[in-house]
Amino acid sequence: MEKLVLENQIVRIDAGELVGFEVDGHEFVHQKGSPGWGSADTEMFPIIGPVAEAGYTVQVSKGNAILDQHGHLRLLDYELVSNSETQAIYKKTYEAGTPIKNKKYPEKSPKPLLAWPYSFEFEKRFEIKPEGLEITFIIEGEHDMPFMLGYHPAFKLHSENPIIVAGEKEITLEEVLAVGSRALQVANCESITLKDEKQITIATEGFGHFMCWTEVRNMVCIEPITFYPYAVDQRNLHEGFEHLMGPAQFKVTLSI
Repeated sequence: MEKLVLENQIVRIDAGELVGFEVDGHEFVHQKGSPGWGSADTEMFPIIGPVAEAGYTVQVSKGNAILDQHGHLRLLDYELVSNSETQAIYKKTYEAGTPIKNKKYPEKSPKPLLAWPYSFEFEKRFEIKPEGLEITFIIEGEHDMPFMLGYHPAFKLHSENPIIVAGEKEITLEEVLAVGSRALQVANCESITLKDEKQITIATEGFGHFMCWTEVRNMVCIEPITFYPYAVDQRNLHEGFEHLMGPAQFKVTLSI
């Protein structure tokens, strides 16, 4: 496990997963083993959303890709590229057509193997700065590769009635709970502030939208996304693709 430290900030990273962000002794990240979700953060790539109703296929220019919910990047292991006291860099590499074992098979999916017809490298950088924790994603791959990107961090809740502030809009935890597994859409938004016992702001570059999800009261996921998957039928998920025309960079900053 890597540990980054700068003044009053402590970041803990386990195999590329953000498992702790502590400021002045206050933990902002949902802890594994607590109710709600078995992870602390993950990435949704190259698609966001479920595909069961589309037969686990996603239409791309090279035919149909076989994917499960939120894509297959999360099934790959991060390699630690470098780290220092304030920075850690991780990378995942995928070769086109390589079959990947689906961890949801057979209990939650009929597809034992997943495959994507494009090669890519996916880099995740953590850096502590005085203003907060900066997380940068860099995607390199085949020219014109279709993709969506979503970052899925989970935040620990310390109070009964936290408020999510997006511009002039205030969203209650009850509103997020009411939407359920679909996740609450927050369109055309680059920054959200979670007002809890202590507040944290999630500011983004390159994503454009958010969605919020939880099914418990002790955590909430505030997820920067390039596309809200429930805007279209699952068979038309390809309508939400961006296309890689060179290295693409996306950024999330967590600040208090």
